[in-house]
Amino acid sequence: MHEFYYNLKQRNKEFPLPPGDLGWPFIGNTLAFLKHFSSGHPDSFISNIVSKYGRNGIYKTHLFGNPSVIVCEGEMCKRMLTDDETFKIGYPKSTIEVVRCKCIWSFSKEEHRRFRRLISSLTMGHNTLETYLTRIEDNVINSLEELSSMNHPVEFLKETKNISFNIIIDILLGSYNQHIINKIGNSFTEMYSALFSMPINLPGFAFRKGLMAREKLGKLVKPIVEERRLMIKNGERKDLLDVLLQAKDEDGWKPEDEDIIDILIGIVLAGHEATASGMMWSMIYLTQNPHTLEKAKKEQEEIMKTRLPTQKHLSLKYIKKMNYLSQVINEMMRLTSMNFAIFREATIDVNINGYTIPKGWKVLTWIRAIHMDPTYYPNPNEFNPSRWDDHNKVGSFFPFGAGSRYCPGSDLAKIEISIFLHYFLLNYKLELVNPKCPITSLPSPKPTDNCLAKVIKNSNIA
Repeated sequence: MHEFYYNLKQRNKEFPLPPGDLGWPFIGNTLAFLKHFSSGHPDSFISNIVSKYGRNGIYKTHLFGNPSVIVCEGEMCKRMLTDDETFKIGYPKSTIEVVRCKCIWSFSKEEHRRFRRLISSLTMGHNTLETYLTRIEDNVINSLEELSSMNHPVEFLKETKNISFNIIIDILLGSYNQHIINKIGNSFTEMYSALFSMPINLPGFAFRKGLMAREKLGKLVKPIVEERRLMIKNGERKDLLDVLLQAKDEDGWKPEDEDIIDILIGIVLAGHEATASGMMWSMIYLTQNPHTLEKAKKEQEEIMKTRLPTQKHLSLKYIKKMNYLSQVINEMMRLTSMNFAIFREATIDVNINGYTIPKGWKVLTWIRAIHMDPTYYPNPNEFNPSRWDDHNKVGSFFPFGAGSRYCPGSDLAKIEISIFLHYFLLNYKLELVNPKCPITSLPSPKPTDNCLAKVIKNSNIA
C-alpha cells in the first residue's frame, strides 16, 4: 500500500519513479539501513538494491522518514551536487535539528554565500593555514609523547579525537578553561551519535540526547563569545574567534553572536570527528600494510633531511612535498567514506535518465558506492595509495562534497592529518590489540573497540 500510494501520486507524470522499494510507512527501509551499517557491512545495503534492480545508478527508497532517491553514479552525483537551483540541501530532520546551524542549513543563497566566504577566509589560503601550523604541531608532538609514555593499550580513536579536538579548540579559542573544554567535548560526542538517528524525542533515544547536548553546548559557548567580545582591544586579532567577532564583509554585513555560536559549533562538529577518524584509519591501514608504511615513512625521512637545521617547524612548503602521504590520505578517505552520502532535496520535479525525481523528495548522492565501484577503482577493497599516481578523480571522488557547498575546511583537515602522520611515522609505531576487530559504520566507520592499541616510541630514532 505504501508503494501504491506514491505510484498513484505519480500516475500523470511522463516518466516513472526509479526502480526500488519504499518499505514500510514512515519506517521505510531505515531499519535495514541501520542493520547493515551497524554490522560493519555498509556496502551490502546498496549492493542488495543493485543486485535486485540492476545497475541503473538511481533507485527509490524510504529513509529517515522521507521518500528518497539514491544516486550512485558519478556524473549524476556531480550534477546534483553542483545544481543548487534544482537540488537544495536536504539532510534528515535529526541532523538539522541536532546541529541547528542556520548558516549551514539556510536555503538563502545570499546567506550561504556570506557564510562560505567568511569560513573560507578563516580555513583556506596559504597565509591563513601557515599561521595554524605551529599550534597543530605542538598539539601533535605533545600528545604523541604522552601516549607513548603509557604502558597500557589505549582507545586510539578516543585519543585522536582528543588531539583533533584540542587542535580545533586551540585555533578557535586559544587557551581556555580546561574544565569548560571537557564539558564541550562530551556534548559533541552525543551530538555526533544522533546525526542519523530516528527523530524520536523521548527519553533514552539518541535523538533526544543529541538535542539536549546541542542545547547544553549553546549555553556553554555563549558566555565564551560574550567574554571574548569584551576582551578585544585595539583591533587585536589572536584566535579565530577574535577574527569572527570582528568580521565584516564588503557590504557591511557581520555575524551576530548567535551566528558565531552556530559557526563555532558547526566547525568543531564537522572538523574534529572526521579528522580524528582520518588519523586513526590512516594508521590502521598503514600498520596493516607494512610495505606501504615503509614507503610513507621513507618519504618523511627524506623531507626531514631537506629541512634547514635552523627550521624547527614544518611549513606548507614541506607539507606539499609529501606526495605519497597525500595519496595515503586520499586512499584512506576513499575506503572509509566518513560521509556515506550527501543529502539534497529536489526543488522541482526532475526528469533524469528516464525517471522522475518528485519535488520534495530527498536525493542521497551515495558517494560510498562510487568510492567502492570497481569501474572507477579496480580492486576497490584493496588499500593501494599508488592507484592515485595517474588516477583521474573528477566525477568519482567526493570526500568533501562538490559545488558551492564543498567543505571549506578540507585543506585544514588534510594538513592536520598530514602533520599527525609525519610525526607518527618518524617516531612511533602502532600495535593493534585486536587486528581483526569487527567494524561498525554508524554514524561513521570505526572498530567496535575504538581501535584498542599501544603507541610505541621507536627507541632507535635520534
